[in-house]
Amino acid sequence: MTNVIFLGTPEFSATVLKGLLAADYDVAAVVTQPDKPVGRKQELRESPVKVLARDENIEVYQPAKLSGSEELEVLKKINPDLIITAAYGQFLPNSFLESAKVAAINVHGSLLPKYRGGAPIQWSLINGDKETGISIMYMVKAMDAGDVISQAKIEIEPTDDNGTLFKKLAIVGRDLLLETIPDIMSGDITPVKQDESQVVFSPNISKEEEHLDFHKSAEQLFNQIRGLSPEPGAWVNIDGKRTKIYRSQVVTVDGDFKPGTIAEISRKKLVIVAGDGSGLSIQIIQPAGKKVMEIANYLNGMGKNLEKGQVVVDINE
Repeated sequence: MTNVIFLGTPEFSATVLKGLLAADYDVAAVVTQPDKPVGRKQELRESPVKVLARDENIEVYQPAKLSGSEELEVLKKINPDLIITAAYGQFLPNSFLESAKVAAINVHGSLLPKYRGGAPIQWSLINGDKETGISIMYMVKAMDAGDVISQAKIEIEPTDDNGTLFKKLAIVGRDLLLETIPDIMSGDITPVKQDESQVVFSPNISKEEEHLDFHKSAEQLFNQIRGLSPEPGAWVNIDGKRTKIYRSQVVTVDGDFKPGTIAEISRKKLVIVAGDGSGLSIQIIQPAGKKVMEIANYLNGMGKNLEKGQVVVDINE
C-alpha cells in the first residue's frame, strides 16, 4: 500500500485528504497550521484538515515553522512513498522533500505557470479570467516552480466567487490527484518544465487590496468583490461608514454622474457609479458592526435616508 505524508490546512485541503482516505491510501501523518484565534473572544479554532485527521485517528503535527522543528525530524524518519501538499501555507525544506521514496508533489489551484503563489484562486477572479484549473507538480525549493505532471481546466462562471471556486477546484484537485498518483508510482509520466517567460505571480491578498477604489471600472470592482467573497471581504466607506460588499452586479446607468454617486435607488436596489460611468448594483452588504444582509434590508434600515444623486463614496479617500 502506498503511504503518504499529507500537508494542508483549509477546506480545499480537507477535500483532497478525504479523497486519499476514501481511496485507501495509507496516510501515515498529517501536517497542518497551528490552531488560530478567531472572533471577538479569540477562541482557538482547528483547521479543517486537523479536524478530519483527528476523526480518522491520524497523527497530526502543527509546527509554527516546519523548517528546523523537532516535528521535521520525526516526519523525515517516516520515509513515505509520497509527500503530498495542498494549500499548506509554508515552505518545505529540501531535506524533508528528499525523504520521500518516490516523489514530493503539490496540488496547486491554477494552471501553472500562471499564478504561482499563495492566492491563485482569488487572483483568477480579480483579474476576470474565464478559466482556471489545477496543476499537479513536483515540489522544488523555488515557490511553485517544479515540473508539471498533470493539469485539468474548468470554466469560471460569472456567478462564481472565491467560496464557490475553492469548492469546485478542491473536487477537481482531488480527482486529478487520484488519477495521477498511479502513473507517478509506475513512472508512466512525462513532466513538463514551466515556461519561465509565462510566469505570473499571485501573492497573498494585502489589506490595501481589500479596499474598493471607485476610480476603477464597474467590471473591475465586480471582479474584486467576488475574488474576496466571502473572505476576507472587499470594503468601501458608504456615506462615511466602513461597509463590506459581498455580491454585486454591473449595470448600465442612465445619465451622467460622477464616480461614487447614487445613480438609482429603490426599496430593493442601490446603484453606485464607478469610474467608467457604469453602475455597480450592490446586492449583499455588511456595514461595520452589523450582520451580513440583503440590500433591501440595508435600504430599509441604515440606508433609508440615501437619495439619488447623493455622493456616498469619496473617491479621493
